[in-house]
Amino acid sequence: MRIALGCDHAGWPLKEGIADLLRRLGHHVVDVGAHTFDPDDDYPDFAYAVAELVASGRCARGIVICGSGVGAAVVANKVPGVRAAVCHDTFSARQGVEDDDVNVLCLGARVVGPGLALDVVRAWLEARFSGENRHARRLAKLLEIEARYARKPEQPRGD
Repeated sequence: MRIALGCDHAGWPLKEGIADLLRRLGHHVVDVGAHTFDPDDDYPDFAYAVAELVASGRCARGIVICGSGVGAAVVANKVPGVRAAVCHDTFSARQGVEDDDVNVLCLGARVVGPGLALDVVRAWLEARFSGENRHARRLAKLLEIEARYARKPEQPRGD
C-alpha cells in the first residue's frame, strides 16, 4: 500500500520510526516532509500535503504527526475525500477504519511515546472498513454533507 507520511518539528521524533515500520511491513512510503528539523515549520503544510495525496488517490492512506495530532486532523479534514482522526490508542485506530473508513491517521508526538505510536499504526493498518449497513449508511451521510459544502462558496464569518 502507498502511504503518505508527514510531520512538523513536533512530530519529528516519531517520523522515522513510523517510516521504518511501514517499510518493514512492505508498504511504500511517500514522505512529504519535514525532511530536516525546523522548529519554525508549520503542521498545516504537511497535513495538507498528506491529505492531497490521499484525496487524489495517489496514496491509499496517510499519516500526519504533529504535537497533539489535533491541528493535523483539522487541516486534513478540510480536503474533500479525507477522513482524518486523532488516535492515541489501538481501539480508536482500528474502530476508526472499520466503522468510519478513516484514511488519514493523526498522531500527537507529545501525547504518545514511540512504542504506543507503532502499536496504533499497526492497528490502523490492519483494519479494513466493514461495509456493514449502518456504517455504510453513516458514511454516505458524511459524504453528502461534504458534497453539500463543496457546492457552496465560502461565506464570510459574522463576528
